[in-house]
Amino acid sequence: MPKVRHYADLVTVLSGLSWLVVYWSISLTAQVGSIEPTLAALLMLGALVLVSFVHRPIRVLLRRYHVRKRRTEMWMHILALPLTLAFCFGIVIESVLAPLSGPQKMLLFNVFATAGWLVFVVTVLIKLAIHQLRRRNSGNGRAEG
Repeated sequence: MPKVRHYADLVTVLSGLSWLVVYWSISLTAQVGSIEPTLAALLMLGALVLVSFVHRPIRVLLRRYHVRKRRTEMWMHILALPLTLAFCFGIVIESVLAPLSGPQKMLLFNVFATAGWLVFVVTVLIKLAIHQLRRRNSGNGRAEG
């Protein structure tokens, strides 16, 4: 069972990172004025999705409950919450300071999405540490008794 959790954590952390690459490539595309960064990021993401659907062991692994549960948690951290925060902060910034352009709004979302992903990674690491401590303590209790 612990291996499933480790695989689920690894898959979701890498999935979140790949989506962050796509988000940041959109900001880079707006800054540079060329669509190559976004096309490269989408090509990378498409290749990962294709490999995950074609490669049978990965496909079986991705069907498991823990992976789907972790992915839902990851989406909350890198999409739902950052969109809400960027919207609220964008309204405040526009009303107090100055209007934001489209690339500036996207940059604001990217910053929140990256922060959310980092919070997700730290949360996963803390859960992993707690799980390891519990497993170690339960193993010590059995050896003594």
